[in-house]
Amino acid sequence: MSSQIEQYLADPFLADLYQEIRVAGPLRSAQVDITHACNIRCQGCYFFAEDLDRFKAPKDESVFDAFIEREKARGTNYMTVVGGEPSLMLDRLKKIYDNFWLVVVTNGLRKIPYEGFENLPIAVSVWGDHKTDTNLRGNGKLDVFARGLKNYKDDSRVAWYYTTTPGNVHEIESVVEQCVANGNYVGFNFYGDISQAGGSLDHRRGFGPVCDEINRMIEHYPDRILLSSYVAQVVATGNLYGDKWGHESCCTLTVDHPKNQERLKNGRPYNTHFRVYNPDLKTIRRCCAGDDRDCANCFECWAHFSWIILNLERHLGSKQEFTNWLTTMYLFYLSNRIIDFDKGVKNVPEIHRRLSCLRTPHVDTPPTRLEAAELEDLVSESL
Repeated sequence: MSSQIEQYLADPFLADLYQEIRVAGPLRSAQVDITHACNIRCQGCYFFAEDLDRFKAPKDESVFDAFIEREKARGTNYMTVVGGEPSLMLDRLKKIYDNFWLVVVTNGLRKIPYEGFENLPIAVSVWGDHKTDTNLRGNGKLDVFARGLKNYKDDSRVAWYYTTTPGNVHEIESVVEQCVANGNYVGFNFYGDISQAGGSLDHRRGFGPVCDEINRMIEHYPDRILLSSYVAQVVATGNLYGDKWGHESCCTLTVDHPKNQERLKNGRPYNTHFRVYNPDLKTIRRCCAGDDRDCANCFECWAHFSWIILNLERHLGSKQEFTNWLTTMYLFYLSNRIIDFDKGVKNVPEIHRRLSCLRTPHVDTPPTRLEAAELEDLVSESL
């Protein structure tokens, strides 16, 4: 394996990416719901769909301080901070910021101040253009997207976490244009219709056209899109070299949760440190999306990043495949500012150029979780 990697790293650009990651070192990650409270109710939010707000965040600050110390002692150095709405708990968010690498996911209604959070990676949610986003997140009344744009105007810490829906592909260009014009970066997520609303939200329609539009946005804004064509393909198809996405392959599972013990014995890789904490900071859950989430409607990009990253050996068959893997890992480190962001973001256009062979428009029926070409075939046909 090492000889193959050395061969591919003869390419100076790939060698530079690899070196930046190696200098930063490995991540030992955890996820925490920093609060059970939220100031909106989004349609299809996993947190409230599984009643995770029943695990109340402790009022005693010493309990939170003890949690920080336990995680440091456990060796955690990176946290995904969600909720609830993290901006409602700025004091506790600051303590995490001061002790770990992290990313915080916020709905954008309350601005996380710059002072004290100067290098904080902020993922601001948006679920569609103003009308769609208002219907899904603002109860048909509150324009959450507009509020977020105003709060984070020209804020270079922000990458919009755009959760796309199969039936609203036509909105992607407008949303991306507004986010870029606002002086921010853009990432993508894919909507799982856990509330079974159907119609434009039905993930069973497939994300092929969504990927096509994401690829078009990459062509238009190669310096602003922080998700690669390769990651989008993996999420949309649910395939990684013949392995199907699901509980048996997911890598971001709480390692000491009873529901995961059989999975961890099946030989597939997993994050050996990962743990997800409910808001009470005591109980843990099976995975980032709950105890009982149906993996067939889970399209969480962060989890799929890990799936790719922890399957390095599968990506050693060619230089292109290794490039697919290395750029995935690099974009994860970059988005989370584990490496120097201002320096690293200059590599993003070249990363997208290196993956341009994957940006072939889907024809006829888009790939779905129910009927998808194997990813390895898709990649090999592109080489």
